[in-house]
Amino acid sequence: MGLQFPAAANTGQIDDTQEQHRVISSNLALIQVQATVVGFLAAVAALLLGAMSREELDFVKVELLCASSVITAFLAAFALGMLMVCIVIGARKLGVNPDNIATPIAASLGDLITLSILAFVSSFFYKHKGKRYPLRWGTRTRLGPIWFSPADYSPLSITVFAFHLSWLPTVVWIYFGGLILNKTISKQQFQGMAIFTPIICGVGGNLVAIQTSRISTYLHMWSTPGVLPLWMKQYWPNPCSTFCTSEINSISARVLLSLVVPGHLIFFYIIYLVEGHLVPQSKMFVVFYLLASLMQVTILLYLAEVMVRLTWHQALDPDSHCIPYLTGLGDLLGTGLLTLCFLINWLLRSEAGLDGISDPVSLPPSAAGPLLQGTTNSKAS
Repeated sequence: MGLQFPAAANTGQIDDTQEQHRVISSNLALIQVQATVVGFLAAVAALLLGAMSREELDFVKVELLCASSVITAFLAAFALGMLMVCIVIGARKLGVNPDNIATPIAASLGDLITLSILAFVSSFFYKHKGKRYPLRWGTRTRLGPIWFSPADYSPLSITVFAFHLSWLPTVVWIYFGGLILNKTISKQQFQGMAIFTPIICGVGGNLVAIQTSRISTYLHMWSTPGVLPLWMKQYWPNPCSTFCTSEINSISARVLLSLVVPGHLIFFYIIYLVEGHLVPQSKMFVVFYLLASLMQVTILLYLAEVMVRLTWHQALDPDSHCIPYLTGLGDLLGTGLLTLCFLINWLLRSEAGLDGISDPVSLPPSAAGPLLQGTTNSKAS
């Protein structure tokens, strides 16, 4: 909803009060259905992984996990949806482009709100796990969003429903990124990677989501689905035209790209202050880290331009079909490039002998005595 609603606001679809209420209610109902399904599937996936590792299932814990996951998804989706409605309507009244505000706020606060609600809900159900009524109530609540089925089916909500087409490739990208992180995080040469991974993935994902939403809004305002403007007819544009022209989307791409280095330096300094012992003490690592971040965002911004043109030519909404692919790919690129940074830094330190023992080796007294005596004798002779 944080992607669709700003586009609807910029194109004037919610200027009418009655139409605004219809769009908001239908989309809120639809994201509740989607969130409930995803929450239930997440609980099932966790149970399957637990069953494969322990080969046993406790029915009470199964019910507790399902109830916590579904209720959390339900409440988090509703809270974020209402937050997006307030932000977009407020930005619209203040004359600010919602694309620049709603998308990063939704991405940034999504994890925080979801984890907070999950902690509260799971603690509540765990305290009352001996009582059947709270768990039964929580498990049955997963049917609630279906009762609020979006009967209106505005065009905006129909495109949101098509979002499920993007789930599979997104899960694949995230799976491979998680696989890389799982294989490297426990090794000494990759110490501190767990701290930098959310930052490089989050920054890249937020920036490409903003750019994709802006290009999509631009096409909604100046063209019709299935028809590209004359100056965007080329499906695979020259990278120079993406970053080096006076066209409005090229200007926004340059602005977003210019935010990468200052933003990462600020995050790097905060990490150094909080978890200084986990930060690689090497200037070369900082250089490689910034280069990897620039490379990640540059690739994502160019792919955003390409994918938006292709999906728009197919009369598909770029907000629903492009951003899940790009953010998932951003996680994979960020994790992979960050792994290379740590690996190259470790190899350079190894060649320079910095990974060895830096302090002088102290000899035991039994070995130091004969050595000193031999040195004295040689000097006397």
